[in-house]
Amino acid sequence: MTRDSAILAGGCFWCTEAVFQSLDGVDGVESGYIGGTLVNPTYKQVCGGDTGHAEAIRISYDPAVISYGDLLDVFFATHDPTQLNRQGNDIGTQYRSAIFPLDEQQEAAAHDGIARAGADRPAPIVTTIEPASAWYPAEDYHQAYWEGEGQRNPYCMASIPPKLAKLRKGFADRLRTS
Repeated sequence: MTRDSAILAGGCFWCTEAVFQSLDGVDGVESGYIGGTLVNPTYKQVCGGDTGHAEAIRISYDPAVISYGDLLDVFFATHDPTQLNRQGNDIGTQYRSAIFPLDEQQEAAAHDGIARAGADRPAPIVTTIEPASAWYPAEDYHQAYWEGEGQRNPYCMASIPPKLAKLRKGFADRLRTS
């Protein structure tokens, strides 16, 4: 069985992780950091906004079940790609909307995904397409955060359910059934 990977940054990685874990064909979502200059950064360093990293997720998926283009459509529907360097109350380049293609096909698909997302929005899409660089997994307590600590965290309770509602409304046919 073939597995592909995708790396996306759409604000807080707790929020994006919760969305993509719900999709059929996705068998892994890891929160981490990408796009910066510091080797092996910590959450505290990335949150300070000085390392250049984005909070991101690395998705492992089965392309026979869900395509990279489908992942991008979910990405654009469940965060605001028109906000520069922020998502809601999270402000800074570490919360930027970015796609980190892992090959030329993903880069072409990223351009297509931005065009699709921009076709039905009045504000311009500010999502960047950035070269994939070193990936640093976030600390263990950030992994599968929504399923554990997140449902007791007021920030998550305010941010994640609306994203999951958008996912259910727009992509019910893509949700995991078990």
